[in-house]
Amino acid sequence: ELETMFDKWLFVLRNLSRLMERPVALQERVFTRLFEAAEIARFSRPDLVAYEDSLKAYRDWYSVMKTAEDKGHAKGVAEGHAEGLEEGLEKGREEERLSIARMMKSQGISPEDIALFTKLSLDEINRLGL
Repeated sequence: ELETMFDKWLFVLRNLSRLMERPVALQERVFTRLFEAAEIARFSRPDLVAYEDSLKAYRDWYSVMKTAEDKGHAKGVAEGHAEGLEEGLEKGREEERLSIARMMKSQGISPEDIALFTKLSLDEINRLGL
């Protein structure tokens, strides 16, 4: 007979103290949480203290793990950024050496002198194709 959420809520509010287990008609998530809270509310004082201590320990552990994960992620991103930046700078330096070598080669400077000044190999200089 519990068709609407309103009907279900009225039933729960009227009968919660008498219910031994959750009726099949009350399977929505909101009622799951309500019945969990009601079960905790029935704990004896020592059981409630133990439950709260356990919950606190879990939350502390979760917080430590989440912080470690976040720090690890941030460190990985920073290292990846630094590595990518270094690779980009090295590529830029290499392109600059090739550009200078092309200009030197176009001016008739010997491949040996170009290699001396640009730190390129003779093979790289000969492949420039001018």
